[in-house]
Amino acid sequence: MGEDRRPWGGYAVLYDGADCKVKRITVLPGKRLSLQRHQRRAEHWFIVSGTGVVTLDGERIPVAAGVAVDIPKSAAHRIANTGAVDVVFIETQTGDYFGEDDIERLEDDFGRA
Repeated sequence: MGEDRRPWGGYAVLYDGADCKVKRITVLPGKRLSLQRHQRRAEHWFIVSGTGVVTLDGERIPVAAGVAVDIPKSAAHRIANTGAVDVVFIETQTGDYFGEDDIERLEDDFGRA
């Protein structure tokens, strides 16, 4: 299982099928994903370890191991690692398309927006 590295951490694809895609995502301490949305997929995030804050359409949701967050299609979302250890979560994508080009970045700490 190879990990695709990013400036904020990385991810590994665990399953890539016609009906869903599953990733294991790691966010490094003090880092956060871009604020983004998707037109063709919804996501379900299950936090495995670490602590952070999910922003979902402007609402800030504290998360830790065992917490799940549902992200509807078109919802602006991101996760920030607010702790001292990696945040790890499982992302399940559902919809009709799972390509990385369905990411619309609204804000980004790494100049990708």
